[in-house]
Amino acid sequence: MINTETANDDPMIFIEGGSFLMGSEDDDAHIEDREGPIREEIVESFFIDQTAVTNESFKKFVDKTGYQTEAEIYGWSFVFHLLLSKEVKSQVQNVPAQTPWWCVVAGANWSQPEGPGSSIKNRMDHPVVHVSWNDAMAYCVWSGKRLLNEKEWEYAARGGLIQKRYSWGNELYPDQRHMCNIWQGSFPSENSAEDGYVGTSPVKAFPKNHFGLYGMAGNVWEWCANNFDWDLSNIDDNSKTVKGGSYLCHDSYCNRYRVAARTSNTIDSSTGNMGFRCAKDIVKKSN
Repeated sequence: MINTETANDDPMIFIEGGSFLMGSEDDDAHIEDREGPIREEIVESFFIDQTAVTNESFKKFVDKTGYQTEAEIYGWSFVFHLLLSKEVKSQVQNVPAQTPWWCVVAGANWSQPEGPGSSIKNRMDHPVVHVSWNDAMAYCVWSGKRLLNEKEWEYAARGGLIQKRYSWGNELYPDQRHMCNIWQGSFPSENSAEDGYVGTSPVKAFPKNHFGLYGMAGNVWEWCANNFDWDLSNIDDNSKTVKGGSYLCHDSYCNRYRVAARTSNTIDSSTGNMGFRCAKDIVKKSN
């Protein structure tokens, strides 16, 4: 059963709880990410945002609270090299050795996604990026919501489909149709943007799944509440799960736009392809 609710001006979808088969044992599953084994999991009913949190919604939060993101406090964030202007790129002095396509850009944050001179003015319906797990948690407290745990996220993303690779089925391009915002071309040097986007896309640019949710694959990674290692308590671990993949995912490098795929990042990290969506508990009426 799927219903809608409005909370803080953002539409939410009611997801009726149940059991499902979580994880993957496909040949291209990432064993090191502990995608498998396939196991039955149970989730309780909950509400979930129909989309990732947008720039518009995050701006309301900042305008009302004066909140500063960790990227703003630190003074920099990671931006993908092809998205930078020549001027900004010429000032980059540091890139990670293992992933040199990420540039440490001074002044990059949620309101200036590609650093100084960039703006979200024409991207208010795009997902907010450059938000850390801590930033997402602060937004949740303000909005009266919470982050999804990984089981809830995967249950919702599957949309009632049983062990399909993607949130819409097993074919990445059914009938030659683009179903999500991911990389086309040769990563990381050439993006043909056949799906229409080089960077982020509007949160409703691609079809919704069977539960009425948009963007459960590609566009931006989404923070989850739980640790990447389920065996550790939230207090002890600094690494949280992220799900869904992003506009930078490509089969040759990172095919983590699959429903079961997972990876992680530290709670104070921010990048130009990291966002989040919220959930809300069902309020049980007392007799």
